[in-house]
Amino acid sequence: MTTTATIDIRTDRRSTIDPLIYGHFLESAFFGNIDGGVFDEGSSLAYDDPDARNGLRRDVVKLCRELGLPVVRWPGGNFTSPYHWEDGIGPRAERPRRLELAWGEEEDNHFGTDEFLAWCAEVGTEPYLAHSCRDVDDAVRWVEYTNYGGDTTYARKRAANGHPDPYKVKYWGLGNEVYGRWQMGHRSAEAYAADATEHARFMRAVDPSLKFIGVGLTDDRRGWTDTVLKAVGNQIDYLSFHLYGATTQLVDGDTEYDAIVAQAQYFEQQIQTYADLVAGLAAQHGIERPLGLALDEWNIRHVEPDTWPEPQASDDGGTIERDVDGLSTERCHRVNRWSPRALADALFYAGVFHALHRASAHDVPVTMANTVNLLNANGVIVARPGGAIRATTYHVWDLYQNHLGPVALTADVRSSGRLAAVRQGDARDAAGEFRTRSGTVPDLDVSATQTEDGRSLRLAVINRHRTATIRADLMLDGRAEGLPARVAVRDLGVDVDDVLASNSLSSPDNVALRDRGVLDLTNAGYDFPPHSITLLSFGLA
Repeated sequence: MTTTATIDIRTDRRSTIDPLIYGHFLESAFFGNIDGGVFDEGSSLAYDDPDARNGLRRDVVKLCRELGLPVVRWPGGNFTSPYHWEDGIGPRAERPRRLELAWGEEEDNHFGTDEFLAWCAEVGTEPYLAHSCRDVDDAVRWVEYTNYGGDTTYARKRAANGHPDPYKVKYWGLGNEVYGRWQMGHRSAEAYAADATEHARFMRAVDPSLKFIGVGLTDDRRGWTDTVLKAVGNQIDYLSFHLYGATTQLVDGDTEYDAIVAQAQYFEQQIQTYADLVAGLAAQHGIERPLGLALDEWNIRHVEPDTWPEPQASDDGGTIERDVDGLSTERCHRVNRWSPRALADALFYAGVFHALHRASAHDVPVTMANTVNLLNANGVIVARPGGAIRATTYHVWDLYQNHLGPVALTADVRSSGRLAAVRQGDARDAAGEFRTRSGTVPDLDVSATQTEDGRSLRLAVINRHRTATIRADLMLDGRAEGLPARVAVRDLGVDVDDVLASNSLSSPDNVALRDRGVLDLTNAGYDFPPHSITLLSFGLA
């Protein structure tokens, strides 16, 4: 079946996409994210060096370099709130082994500040260090250790630990989800705002170049964002917020496909609503410092019944097969952190990037985003004892980060769609069912961009329809003849029938980016295959 659509690319409306929206996230003590992921002491796949690189996985470094990582947040997440950074410096054998209180694991602290920053240097990324915002002196000394170039005790410690020169860490988080009762250090908005103000003041006294990410909250019924912005809005550079989608695809198979791809629409609504809120509050409180939003945690969770056996990591990637015959498929609340990312997930991620591109035109744009997680734990890279592979979602980052332009244009799109109950992430009602809101989900979702020199126009098109090819007439500024007749094409999912297909160590390229070369357009249009992402690159004279 083929349906028709129209895509009109407008060059008179443009904004800048911040490359930091393609960022990532690492959390210690979290489902193979660090240990067995980026760090694997004693593995034949890891560096065996006398410095902080010892134990870093070479194969993971290689994949990260190939992709390019603009920014990576560490040590969490929830792990941030009880973390004491000094536990993770100095000779590894002398570091304390602690019961950490975020995930209930025993933490040996072998991967600490110097290891993380050595890893950042190896892969070529900007580090983003998150502090608990519970102890201002602890935060100041961490900045002193990483960034100060003088002759203090902490600067000497850094030199003794193998790095005489300052690391010059630019991005610093002031707490993590402090509004939540699950956090160590949970406190009121007023208390957090006072702490964040003091932390920002004295951390900047050590290094005036620091950029701060304050804790935001999209649900402002408690006045959290209002209180925080009023107090610290002129000292921070970003206000964070976190969004998670959810799917029961482990239970319901491809009947979940439509719910997965539609949740990018929920993300876009949340982003726009929060950007409007922050812009209004900033104006109300006379905040003059330019603000950006940091979506520094986001993903789609694969949830499963609580009654199923605990998921275990498979050496081939994904989860070891379990016997669930006869077990209840209700009460899907547990997150399977080892569940592989599927093609359907990839289309969801692409939709979120489209939403972030469109948000770049807002007065308070999203200027940083960090997916949870970089590898394993639902990440874009899967690492096991036998090697590391690109998850399906790795190719989404590759496509959008490395092949689109940084200048966002407007695309006026007319396509078929469906009226749907759009799932509101993992939010539940009193009966434990997913909350939904009625909305129209278009089959085609389009992001148009241009290179900085204006010589190339890039058009990313998601066809969400499960089975239908959609023929789209392509126009430039309202003119059918405005685009060249030849176009370079890359796509993802076109040669995959199963929307839940994923990659594994034994089949690493089930879902991968395909380069189709340069093709001729037929009658200024293109046929976009079902359940796929297509990138069209036009050379402009």
